Amino acid sequence: MGVHNGSLASEHPHPRPLPARGRGEQRALLPHPPALCAGTLSRKGRGQKPHPSCYPRAMTEPSRIVSPERRVDDVGDTALRPQSLSDFVGQQQARANLQIFIDAARKRQEALDHVLFVGPPGLGKTTLAQIVARELGVGFRATSGPVIAKAGDLAALLTNLEERDVLFIDEIHRLSPAVEEVLYPAMEDFQLDLIIGEGPAARSVKIDLAKFTLVGATTRAGLLTNPLRDRFGIPVRLNFYTIEELEGIVSRGARVLGVGITPDGANEIARRARGTPRIAGRLLRRVRDFASAADADAIDRKIADHALSALEVDAAGLDAMDRRYLSAIALNYGGGPVGVETMAAALSEPRDAIEDIIEPFLIQCGYLQRTPRGRLLTSHAFRHLGLAEPTRDTAQFGLFSGDEDE
Repeated sequence: MGVHNGSLASEHPHPRPLPARGRGEQRALLPHPPALCAGTLSRKGRGQKPHPSCYPRAMTEPSRIVSPERRVDDVGDTALRPQSLSDFVGQQQARANLQIFIDAARKRQEALDHVLFVGPPGLGKTTLAQIVARELGVGFRATSGPVIAKAGDLAALLTNLEERDVLFIDEIHRLSPAVEEVLYPAMEDFQLDLIIGEGPAARSVKIDLAKFTLVGATTRAGLLTNPLRDRFGIPVRLNFYTIEELEGIVSRGARVLGVGITPDGANEIARRARGTPRIAGRLLRRVRDFASAADADAIDRKIADHALSALEVDAAGLDAMDRRYLSAIALNYGGGPVGVETMAAALSEPRDAIEDIIEPFLIQCGYLQRTPRGRLLTSHAFRHLGLAEPTRDTAQFGLFSGDEDE
């Protein structure tokens, strides 16, 4: 296998040398964190034609400042990312366990067991993968599941790894079955089983690999096949962050950016960050712009509130897209139930975008329920919108008989 051409492995053009740990002759190169980039309703409505105000401009996900997915302008957040486990805020139990596993592997001079990070986007899976490589003092290569199109692509990556290196595969649930079959023996026996040639001339070839650590990341653990999931010795689930943890992240980010911030200013940003560090960093950078334009010495609550209100992020962290979605159900469908397909048509959004991008946070915060007959707003949603809740017979909706599966 030749050296990979770089389309699969994401590496910074100026890798940062790491000090060798354990073996005197080994020095690892670790790139800075790469900026990777990347969400529908069913059943018919109730016969009412939506009001024209509920046909907004297309809700393009990359334009949302509160999107947990990576955006093009997030390239600037690499400077805000922690470089070690001691700098990493939040995920206390996961950090403590990782530190023990890393220390033990380093002491034994062995490759760390394969690690699987599971959790919503924006919580630090990629950052933790890079920290693992730094803490081990080994090389780091990054790619993503959809990019590895065929077995030869994976073989090119694996054969270029050195002893104890870390290979990070984001969106690992999107690997093709053919690629997964090649990955199994590589993870378990550190061997590649390849078929060379075709027809009667075909032969099986085994290639020994350096003992490496595969770090996988996924937002959808349920889409992983059992054989792949079972080969990860260290599964780690990441959870949403508390406001206190996000305050620490915002304060640290402000120091890195060289901007002053008051405790109440950090709290205002943290409260609207939807429990996600990536969103907190993005909001901080935009609030900094408002503070600079106002020639303010520091970001306080007043500046943060003014900036975030101008960005249409309200006190609960909802943006214009969230409020349009809730308002459409409240004003045009009496609070629901209304089917996902109806809402997708009313909002000019694909079904996946509504189910995977808009709804999860609204459900998490108690604004929305998924019922067998459709989406239903809660009392909490009506209070947030400042609307009177209509009288509804909830018994007929089958609220407790299961989620809508259409």
